[in-house]
Amino acid sequence: MATAHAAPRRRTVLGDLLPGALTRDAALVLGSAVLVGVAAQISVPLPGTPVPVTGQTFAVLLAGAALGPVRAALGMLVYLLAGLAGVPWFTEGSSGAGVPTLGYVLGFVVAAAVVGRLARAGGDRTPLRTLGTMLLGTVIMYAAGVPYLAASLGVDLGKAVHLGLTPFLAGDGLKIVLAAALLPGAWRLAGRDRG
Repeated sequence: MATAHAAPRRRTVLGDLLPGALTRDAALVLGSAVLVGVAAQISVPLPGTPVPVTGQTFAVLLAGAALGPVRAALGMLVYLLAGLAGVPWFTEGSSGAGVPTLGYVLGFVVAAAVVGRLARAGGDRTPLRTLGTMLLGTVIMYAAGVPYLAASLGVDLGKAVHLGLTPFLAGDGLKIVLAAALLPGAWRLAGRDRG
């Protein structure tokens, strides 16, 4: 007598808990792009750097964790392409390829996919795992943004780190801690905190 093996349980992200497959996915992709565009307008200029403090990175990290790798990356790709096409939703209402912070936006696509992949594997179910997931996503955004900033401004990498990374470490640390508190709590509220 053959024994039946249970099919492996598919890992989910928060976005999978919503009903309606294709319509849901399209709404989530577009919604994540809009969320990042709105978060870009929450902008505080810092003296001495062309990179303002914004809510974008937090929105990217949350989108990645909530939507999974494909939907989150597609959402950031929509954000990127629409901004390149002229939608004024990069930082401070800018758009186009000439903005010095475009490298961070390129990093959003990869960071959202990686964070989404880790979240699908349970990387957002506990505060400690969420800290690691969000830290990696943040590092990816800096890894794309800082070299692009250096090239765009014609400065060396050390100066770009001073302009586009160092002033933001404390704020990004706070965003990571906030995500580590919010995401596991969202899973508990959804009644699915195992992972």
